[in-house]
Amino acid sequence: MVLQAMGKVLRKSKTKPNGKKTGAEEKKLYLEPEYTKARIIDFNFKELVTLPREIDLNEWLASNTTTFFNHINLQYSTISEFCTGDTCQTMTVCNTQYYWYDERGKKIKCTAPQYVDFVMTSVQKFVTDEDIFPTKYGKEFPNTFESLVKKICRYLFHVLTHIYWAHFKETVALELHGHLNALYMHFMLFIREFNLVDPKETLVMDDLTEILYSNAAAAQNHVKER
Repeated sequence: MVLQAMGKVLRKSKTKPNGKKTGAEEKKLYLEPEYTKARIIDFNFKELVTLPREIDLNEWLASNTTTFFNHINLQYSTISEFCTGDTCQTMTVCNTQYYWYDERGKKIKCTAPQYVDFVMTSVQKFVTDEDIFPTKYGKEFPNTFESLVKKICRYLFHVLTHIYWAHFKETVALELHGHLNALYMHFMLFIREFNLVDPKETLVMDDLTEILYSNAAAAQNHVKER
């Protein structure tokens, strides 16, 4: 239901290439209470990520990973015109700079839009490959499926958090920060539920994560008290 609503609408580097701090680095706008309280719906996201008893784990991972890919791609598309080689000369989140690694393992330093394009192109290739994400009855998932899902989720985390770090102001201007918060919280619960991304990797956004979790818990308690 939350994702349907969405459809409607590693390395250190403390400064930008020009040596100046970004606006987000000086002040994390996305942590302001007026924005962290914004959400599109009060819902128990934990229920959305818990594996149903009758569903195979790999089927559940495949379905959710594909859905998150589509919606994170959609969310990024809303601010893509602001994410350029000039405005985002590196793929940065907080004090961490991400590099892309090609199929031969070669490290590539690239702009944020280039990095996102690499991510979305690669993930699109994976989720549409019948040998990796089978959709036909009786077809087995590959033995490497879970490790691939972890890789995909790590990439998607980078894209999602870059939106917060570099383009939250534009997201607020578009009045889509409530959608972004809902998508982020849903995604974080999913990857934590199945240990899909190393906590050291997500540490960079723990401040936001804990605030959103706390706000969601308070909202749920308020609903129960009614």
